[in-house]
Amino acid sequence: MRTHDLRQPHKTVLGTYSTYDAAQHAVDTLARHRFPVEHVSIVGTSLRWEEKVLGRWTLGRALITGAGTGVWIGLLIGLVFLIVSPWQGWAMTSAIVLGLIFGLIWGAISYALQRRAFASLPAIVADSYDILVDPEFADEARRVLNTARVATGTFK
Repeated sequence: MRTHDLRQPHKTVLGTYSTYDAAQHAVDTLARHRFPVEHVSIVGTSLRWEEKVLGRWTLGRALITGAGTGVWIGLLIGLVFLIVSPWQGWAMTSAIVLGLIFGLIWGAISYALQRRAFASLPAIVADSYDILVDPEFADEARRVLNTARVATGTFK
């Protein structure tokens, strides 16, 4: 029985998984079998910064992003106006149009100030994910996971 010391000094390692989805699936299995999952933690180990490059950052992309954001903000403001004064139906349309215009302007400004020529999505990724459980629940958790593995024919 291996214990873990990452800010959870009294937890037992239930299993180690190579992907977050696999670890999450194991916790989902515990939850579906009415295991008290509030005694479980998922801990990523060997963390690293990973940035997925989405493509070139062009003026067109900046304008589309700005316009989309502006329309959503305008829609939100328009809904508030519609709730406060429902007899002013034009307020919704005006808010969306103004949001679109300001979004386009902001998109152009952000493109001009941008220092790099690509768009990306940053993430912190772990090499492996440990499922930790309070020691008094470890045997029950193992039993639930083993029963589920046998029932589905998954022997990992």
